[in-house]
Amino acid sequence: MKFKTLSVAAAMTLAAGAVSAGSIQRDGDRSQILFEEGKRYLEFSVTNVSPSISGVGTGPFAGARSGDIANTYQSFHFGFKQEINEKLSYAIVVNNPVGADVAYPVLPYPFAASTAEIEALAITGYLKYQITDRFSAYGGARLQSLKGNVNLGGGIYTLNVDNDYRAGYVLGAAYEIPDIAMRVALTYESKIEHEYRDNAGTPFTVEIPQAATLHARTGVAPGTLVFGSVRWQEWSEFQVAPNDFLANPLNPAGLPIAFGNGDYWTYEIGVGRQFNENWSGALTLGYEPGNNKPVGNLEGRDGFTSVGVAAKYSTEAYDITLGAKYFELGNATTTTIGSQFSGNEAVAVGMKVGFRF
Repeated sequence: MKFKTLSVAAAMTLAAGAVSAGSIQRDGDRSQILFEEGKRYLEFSVTNVSPSISGVGTGPFAGARSGDIANTYQSFHFGFKQEINEKLSYAIVVNNPVGADVAYPVLPYPFAASTAEIEALAITGYLKYQITDRFSAYGGARLQSLKGNVNLGGGIYTLNVDNDYRAGYVLGAAYEIPDIAMRVALTYESKIEHEYRDNAGTPFTVEIPQAATLHARTGVAPGTLVFGSVRWQEWSEFQVAPNDFLANPLNPAGLPIAFGNGDYWTYEIGVGRQFNENWSGALTLGYEPGNNKPVGNLEGRDGFTSVGVAAKYSTEAYDITLGAKYFELGNATTTTIGSQFSGNEAVAVGMKVGFRF
């Protein structure tokens, strides 16, 4: 089997990435850049995501329509990998791991004119040690910034918090059989706790929870590669719960502004095919089962099913990948003011460019 050119096709879990995974996740594990071919490798990707999420009120607000609450957004990532010697290599990755951009239109609906934004930037440095030709271990440190703002009911409650910088770490190990392009890699990402103060000066924390991702790939026929991943993230530990909001009379149930309704498992499987010396393509299927529990009023979805396609043009010096994914978002019931969200979707398109030198 010849996999020299196709070996990078497993990375075609698309430039579109994990854009609608559990809770506020926007990007997944990027550690696999450590396995890219070439002494030096540099890549950049940009993704545009267009979600469509709307619901209908229940209970005392039965029939009231929310309008589309999810704004189109863009995310990016940058990565650089270099071999130090035959055993050691390092990589630096910059990406947007989480985020949110929600706005309820000004309509006759309980959450009319409510908005919320979360922005994050992470810089991760990795170091990989090749123990044998089949076993390797890697790890690194991550610096992450997180900021956000919320405006509920057109000014009934507002909160703005600036960037908070906190550190975490990454650990991983991999087993490979190069002759058949087989690799299994397991990556663990630690939780990162950000600290803020509410409008009264009372401290509160927001945790971006720990995660583990299993990557797998193998050649199954000349020019054909099967690949996939399983990711778990402890989103049950995520909440935005400033004390002045929990104690607000307009929030009699004492619910957080946002929270994870449980942990999420995200699955993806794909097949890559090399058509000729320069062109290859991939098809992916993704699934994230919902937790079937109420979600916060700033989400409106629970799990998803996705299908993705990608095309890749490769030369010795550079690669260009174009990808697209369609997400059918899971139905959800919201808390605080009851709503039913169903029939929602998202479309993501992205491009990734890589250089070897």
